[in-house]
Amino acid sequence: MAKRKQPGEMAGERPSASRRRKNAGATVVAFPGSEQMGARPAPPFPEQQQEKPGLESRMRPRPQYLAPEYRAAGKLEGRTALITGGDSGIGRAVAVLFAREGADVAIVYTPPEQADAEETERAVAAAGRRALLLPGDVKDFEFCRRAVTRTVREFGRLDILVNNAAFQEHQPDLERLSEEQWDETFRTNIYGYFHMAKAALPHLPRGAAIINTGSITGLEGSARLLDYAATKGAIHAFTKSLAQNLVERGIRVNCVAPGPVWTPLQPQDAGAEAARHGAEVPVKRPAQPEEIAPAYVFFASRADSSYITGEIITLLGGETLAA
Repeated sequence: MAKRKQPGEMAGERPSASRRRKNAGATVVAFPGSEQMGARPAPPFPEQQQEKPGLESRMRPRPQYLAPEYRAAGKLEGRTALITGGDSGIGRAVAVLFAREGADVAIVYTPPEQADAEETERAVAAAGRRALLLPGDVKDFEFCRRAVTRTVREFGRLDILVNNAAFQEHQPDLERLSEEQWDETFRTNIYGYFHMAKAALPHLPRGAAIINTGSITGLEGSARLLDYAATKGAIHAFTKSLAQNLVERGIRVNCVAPGPVWTPLQPQDAGAEAARHGAEVPVKRPAQPEEIAPAYVFFASRADSSYITGEIITLLGGETLAA
């Protein structure tokens, strides 16, 4: 039997299963008797800090996004998806699984994230599909309109919109939360979703899907993420309201609301606190992006979720209070 590659040999691959060992400075945990799940990095992680926007390529350990145990079934064959924040984290993992299911993928990201976007592009190409890179800012409606237009021009159609781009910055109290940060968070996290949905809507056919990224913080709140949690709550309400608005047009709108996930948001914001990210949930670790991405495939696939709209699915690592 061929030996599995260890982390660092190929970005995104997971290590071979074991109950507990060290990996890139992080503890690796496997569920007892669950070989098919493999081993996942768990805190404490190496302390690390990045300037915004964070880059996945600089994270240690690297987030897992290749999903080697996932088995595609052609659920998105011939379809086209546009993913904001598709360069890294959850967005990258979603792009890879969409490509493996047969979709071409357009990826929106900010220019400093170019290197991460190009890695995602290579991963989509390795799955046999086309990727379109669209650097820009979702706070700008005209950019969003151009991104949609380019996607339709390049691929001939648009079937799936994934709103995933986000801005996050912890503040210890309300007094230190500036109006500038409040505005940046809302304009990225909720205005950006509104802009992309409005730009995409004229091109979305019956059977299309809009998938928004929410958060546990939008359900339970967060003492040090006042603005971020408020936008995630707004995204949940936006999802349900837009689903009602578009149901007669045959367009489904749903939301994935994860708990802690190992993405560039952590080292660019939490800094030293990122070393304990995910330790508070019952499984004692954050999700890897490849563990979250199948929920997006579920909502994008007509075969799986044609009867489902206006729903928020929570992926919380065993937490049940907000589910």
